[in-house]
Amino acid sequence: MDLKNWQQNRLAVLIDADNASHSIIEPLLAETAKYGVATVKRIYGDWTSTSLSGWKKVLAGFAIHPIQQFRHTVGKNATDSAMIIDAMDLLYTKRFDGFCIVSSDSDFTRLASRIREEGVIVYGFGERKTPDSFVSACDKFIYTEILRGDKPSPRKSGRSSTGGRSRKEELPLNKNTKLISLLNDAIEAVADDDGWARLGTVGSKITNQYPSFDSRNYGFAKLSSLVRAIDLFEVSSRQAGSDPKQKAIFIRRR
Repeated sequence: MDLKNWQQNRLAVLIDADNASHSIIEPLLAETAKYGVATVKRIYGDWTSTSLSGWKKVLAGFAIHPIQQFRHTVGKNATDSAMIIDAMDLLYTKRFDGFCIVSSDSDFTRLASRIREEGVIVYGFGERKTPDSFVSACDKFIYTEILRGDKPSPRKSGRSSTGGRSRKEELPLNKNTKLISLLNDAIEAVADDDGWARLGTVGSKITNQYPSFDSRNYGFAKLSSLVRAIDLFEVSSRQAGSDPKQKAIFIRRR
């Protein structure tokens, strides 16, 4: 999918109401708007349950269509099944360039993989507790804590290089060996003969390997800001293409 033509990308946003908080809906839709237009917005759950009262208050305001799924048996997640069936029906229409799956449930791992097999991009959204299997099955995975504004200190990161929480004590960025190793490996893979690599390509290379990688996990809105804060790389802004007004950021190891 061509992210440069994101205005033309049609997205299906599917939300598991049992595994997502209504408090994230506004920043969630703002995030999906970066990747395309949400032509379908559906949310799945048992709307007779009082546990979804928070979602009921926000659905109309964001034009999200609720799909009712009764819980006929205790302990069985009928919501997941309804959402998966709906997703496959939408996939077969071949009208969508991408799917946004909002859940922290590993039950959607195979769904994400199946959609990607059709050449359609998958964006996952879930809490940091989301199992690695689901995270890895997506093209890109965004932690909802980021959307709520739950960010670490800009100077330190207590999270691993893949974006999850680290069990180790918080480290200064230039001491975070996992993060630095990721950047070094990606630069080496795409750099020119002089060691310079386009930062956007570096970011894409890392995301291909670790879908949850995001500069916001480290407290920075942009990857360029994160790289500069590490202070172990040379950063240069150069002309990109034939248009002198088009600039791109390049980096290399010092």
